[in-house]
Amino acid sequence: MKAHTSETQSTITPEKALNFLKEGNQRFVNNLKANRDLLEQVNATREGQWPFAVVLSCIDSRTSAELIFDQGLGDVFSIRIAGNFVNQDILGSMEFGCNVAGSKLVVVLGHTKCGALKGGLDAAQIEGLGMDNLNHLINHFDPIINEIIEEGEERSSKNSALLERLNQQNVKSAIEDIRKQSSTLTRLEEEGKIKIVGANYDVETGVVNWL
Repeated sequence: MKAHTSETQSTITPEKALNFLKEGNQRFVNNLKANRDLLEQVNATREGQWPFAVVLSCIDSRTSAELIFDQGLGDVFSIRIAGNFVNQDILGSMEFGCNVAGSKLVVVLGHTKCGALKGGLDAAQIEGLGMDNLNHLINHFDPIINEIIEEGEERSSKNSALLERLNQQNVKSAIEDIRKQSSTLTRLEEEGKIKIVGANYDVETGVVNWL
């Protein structure tokens, strides 16, 4: 499998880009890999890059997009931040990936047993550790937690049902933020030039479930 060129990228639709990732995850789960010469891909991409997708995922060491989707050099823009949420810099990266570099798909990829989301649920204990920047990060999840937690429900990372609901809703919230805060990506989606989709990776099985 060769690296994408401007010509091959131009033939990819948003639906085809999504299928590339679905097929890649199926290979990953089945312990198969597409046949790639990575050194050849280094040479093929030295003058430029033509990725077909932008993937926003968590920094979790188990969730490398290139691995779980079985993609090679030059195939995807990979944006990673603990908790896979959106801010202005990430939106700018997405706009570059799609409106400048021609990617056809934006994926917000959450995952089960997310440590950042656990930190959001356990914020009171985390804040006591005195890590100001980490406290700032986990506070991003407070509005979502307040929205989904049921009256009398335990706010704790030990509450696995709440953690999974938070995982699902955090992905949906990130997609909403993309559409609300980036007129560029919204326009591209409305014109059918890109798709914006959500997914969750199961760290126990390796399977990506699409929302």
